[in-house]
Amino acid sequence: MKAKIVTFIHHLLIYDYILFGAVFALFVLLLVLAIVLRKRLGIALFFVLLSFTLLLLGPTLGYIEMHKYLFKNETKLLSQQKLHFVDAIVVHGTLTNESKFDFQECVVQASAYRVTKNKIKNYIFRLKPLRTNRIILKDIAKGATRDFKLFIEPFRYSKEYSVALQGSCR
Repeated sequence: MKAKIVTFIHHLLIYDYILFGAVFALFVLLLVLAIVLRKRLGIALFFVLLSFTLLLLGPTLGYIEMHKYLFKNETKLLSQQKLHFVDAIVVHGTLTNESKFDFQECVVQASAYRVTKNKIKNYIFRLKPLRTNRIILKDIAKGATRDFKLFIEPFRYSKEYSVALQGSCR
């Protein structure tokens, strides 16, 4: 857990620090406004609740949305094939850099999950895939497309399944 936190802190950008500082400044401003309006209890309580909600949700949602915008990418599944003599699936795909920045590294994750006719079960099965594997692609220029091949192994599921790709870049 400590290693994940240290890695997260080392990969923060200047935009992240600006976001965290702006959220904290807005938190303090709303608290000061609540103190000024303390004679109006309802409005003061509203500003206190709003400030703490902003403090909890602002950095998290802001970080996620900002990184979706800054590091926009598209992963396409070209083909998937279950191997007969080895318990594995071969996944071919592409990753396209759609952002305005060059990517230093991208982690592409392929997940195999069960498929049924029930939409609710399919949503639940996507949360807990049968098998997952990752590959790291380095140095992708803006507008460039990189092909990759990924193995999901060991994969012994014999019923109907599907494969999903997800790319996370920085």
